[in-house]
Amino acid sequence: MQIVETVLALILTLGILVTLHEAGHFWVARRCGVKVLRFSVGFGKPLFSWYDRQGTEFAVAAIPLGGYVKMLDEREGPVPEELKDQSFNSKSPSKRIAIAAAGPIANFLFAIAAYWLLSVVGFTTVAPIVGEVSQGSVAERVGLTSGMEIHQVDGRRVTSWRDVNMRLLERTGEFGEVIIDVSQNGNRGTLRGALGGWSLSEDTPNPLREFGVTPWRPDVPAVLGEISPGGRAEAGGLKSGDRVVAVDGKPVADWFELVAFIRDAPETPLELTVERGGRTEEIRVTPAERTADDGSVTGFVGAGVSEVTWPDHVLRDVSYGPLAAIPNAVSETWGDTRLTLVAIKKMVTGLLSPTNLSGPITIARIAEASVSSGFEDFIRFLAYLSVSLGVLNLLPIPVLDGGHIVYYTIEAIRRKPLSEQAQAFGLRIGMAMILTLMVFALYNDLMRL
Repeated sequence: MQIVETVLALILTLGILVTLHEAGHFWVARRCGVKVLRFSVGFGKPLFSWYDRQGTEFAVAAIPLGGYVKMLDEREGPVPEELKDQSFNSKSPSKRIAIAAAGPIANFLFAIAAYWLLSVVGFTTVAPIVGEVSQGSVAERVGLTSGMEIHQVDGRRVTSWRDVNMRLLERTGEFGEVIIDVSQNGNRGTLRGALGGWSLSEDTPNPLREFGVTPWRPDVPAVLGEISPGGRAEAGGLKSGDRVVAVDGKPVADWFELVAFIRDAPETPLELTVERGGRTEEIRVTPAERTADDGSVTGFVGAGVSEVTWPDHVLRDVSYGPLAAIPNAVSETWGDTRLTLVAIKKMVTGLLSPTNLSGPITIARIAEASVSSGFEDFIRFLAYLSVSLGVLNLLPIPVLDGGHIVYYTIEAIRRKPLSEQAQAFGLRIGMAMILTLMVFALYNDLMRL
């Protein structure tokens, strides 16, 4: 069932972003007087299609990993004399540049609109308050300590750990100074420290962890939440709301300690001391055995943790008026654009491992998680992915929109187009680069699985 949900989340995510991107090309092409033959979401054979009054076919195809807008073009086949003025190749370089750039611009505009909506509707976030600081880490060198709330990183405001993560990701691999504005016990100050070329791990990059910070979290008591039907917890008589205070006579401090007891005891009977309805009961439960991919064996009983309530003092309500939300939305979009460009640069220069490159499987998993998390997370994910799609499409690689813009710009300067041989050679190089990146990204996805 989860696989189906993940696939549907991928189709929904890519369907929205591809439709927006191609709609940009379509809208500008129509206004530049170019006849559009087909607007397709997906590749391959159309599952269904329809035509508008101007003869454009709108199609939804079987492979939901992209889309295209097919325009009338003499380079792709004969064009009737009466329609030649509506062909793409007959238009000036400036109009062709506008049409090529319209797709990525649509992605940026969508991100601005999404962030504007979130800013106006408002949302609640958890303040970035430091929990623990690792010894010998960059965070310790900078001077961060437990209980400090982070307000700015390098002069840029942060209101959540997501914001802090993004600011730190931009600084990975660098040796310069990082500046962090913090507050603690009502006092505000500025911390400075050398980054020292800190880097991210190749497998599971986590800027916060590798910077040396563990976010503050409320205590998680060993209170049971959902009980899985047919699991060992249900079979032993455990119920939702039970508080486990001891295992085999050993006190249990919190949920994580309870989990440790259970994981270390596969197929081993455990005597749980449980508080239920003001009384204490002894319940015997035998954790089932589970074998991980690395061959390790752990125990589990099929019980989740009860929902944890965050204290009011760590929650921050963020909202803007309709006008004030505009610059904030533009700033958020620019932040995503900057992060994408910095990540590409650092992958090229070796400061960020290429193993961080993600493909459709990772996108699908994140999409499914964001859809499950709620409206705000899904909209944020769509906005960030839309910006990434816009930036990547503007890269000067033949096949991509950026490559076409380079060709048309050269044509405008030379007053004549590049030779067909040169364009064909560039096309082959571009195809090879894109296919290589796709295969590598898919390989990374499979390794993460």
